Amino acid sequence: MSTQPADRRAFLSLAGLGLAGMGLSACGREAVAAERYPVAMSDAAWRQKLGPAAYAVLRKEGTERPYSSPLNDEHRSGVFGCKGCGQPLFSSRTKFDSGTGWPSFWASLPRAVGTTSDRSLMMERVEVHCSRCGGHLGHVFDDGPKPTGKRYCMNGVAMTFRAG
Repeated sequence: MSTQPADRRAFLSLAGLGLAGMGLSACGREAVAAERYPVAMSDAAWRQKLGPAAYAVLRKEGTERPYSSPLNDEHRSGVFGCKGCGQPLFSSRTKFDSGTGWPSFWASLPRAVGTTSDRSLMMERVEVHCSRCGGHLGHVFDDGPKPTGKRYCMNGVAMTFRAG
């Protein structure tokens, strides 16, 4: 019986930290949302254009389930583009199998993406977004292959593929 109050305190402490982390995460998202991009639409227009899954990732910074995107297994020559605005983002020449379950690239096309600090989930990561519409694409990590050492870990639902 004497461990119940301690267990309850530990639970409440963890719950409080979780809420605080969510609050910090929300502050970061508001700052990114305030930026201006060449392609802008109302929230209702984005919802209609993208559909629920792409909207959740591109506009609300969600993450698709690993291994759920057909683009993870796309190996043809071509270009991966933003599903929100159509901007070309990644060449198939830079795609590699990272084993993570998300389409991964070691480099983006010039000026195609931007990055911001993402402090959600109680850690710091680097978020990747489309430089034309601001849509959330995924994150970039420093554990990729040569020549860049980068791993752009992207949500397939946020992209399109054009063979060529």
